[in-house]
Amino acid sequence: MTHALLSSVPPIPLVSCRSTRVFAPLRPERIPQKASQLREARGFATSRPQAARSKLFDGLFGFWTLLQAPLIPCLALAHRPSFVRAAIRFWTAGFSLLSRGILRQRVREVGLENKHLDRPCIYVCNHQSTWETLAFNRLVPDICIIAKHELRRIPIFGWFLAHAPMILIDRGGGGRALAGMITQAREEAAKGRSILIFPEGTRVGVDDRCAFQPGLIALYRKLGLPIVPVAHNAGHVWRKGVKTEGTITVAYFPAIPPGRPAAEAIAQVEALLNVEKDRLAPAMS
Repeated sequence: MTHALLSSVPPIPLVSCRSTRVFAPLRPERIPQKASQLREARGFATSRPQAARSKLFDGLFGFWTLLQAPLIPCLALAHRPSFVRAAIRFWTAGFSLLSRGILRQRVREVGLENKHLDRPCIYVCNHQSTWETLAFNRLVPDICIIAKHELRRIPIFGWFLAHAPMILIDRGGGGRALAGMITQAREEAAKGRSILIFPEGTRVGVDDRCAFQPGLIALYRKLGLPIVPVAHNAGHVWRKGVKTEGTITVAYFPAIPPGRPAAEAIAQVEALLNVEKDRLAPAMS
């Protein structure tokens, strides 16, 4: 009787970030009875050693971040943003070493010929985890990242973001926030810095889709810079609550030149990233 009742349950739609995913119910005989079985059924099984390494990484990275605090008074007195960005690269170098040594994560870059390291551009990247926010300070030195204003409240990290400077926007600020973002991006691009934006506006699951926010259209139209689409699969190994080993692939695609109809160009980038991020299957080291 229980079998019959469960078999009649219709699929339940799950809504996440303006997108809908529909999952068929598991057959009764395959419904996991324990939390570990549930994780395995979802493809997220994590071994005890992996979980232990993840916690060790969190602790050591937190300690490494605390060690940067004494630099803040010196950097504040110097009033040199370039010194702050150098300190960020030093900090993220430690992040990279810990990721490689403890989490056993590797990073593979493809399409390096498409990186605009010699001139400013707008990097448009999918957002799956914290990893890409940190790693891009190493992948593209002197990058100017557009991030949410709330990150400024994080001790130590928030100070470095504000004084690098990165572009911190109030997502509820409407047109005023958009105008401020354009002004700051134009100023930083004039200094030779490339801009990094996560147009989805929030972290999106590896199986989810989220429509691009309108700010990217304005950025492309006003700055007159090429767009370099970037796709990665960090979300497969940087999941909420646990980090696992594997190879993170970062793929750079040919630039879209400035001057094209903005809506058309952004639609092309959105379609490209949605397809390519799905192709970047996680690879175990």
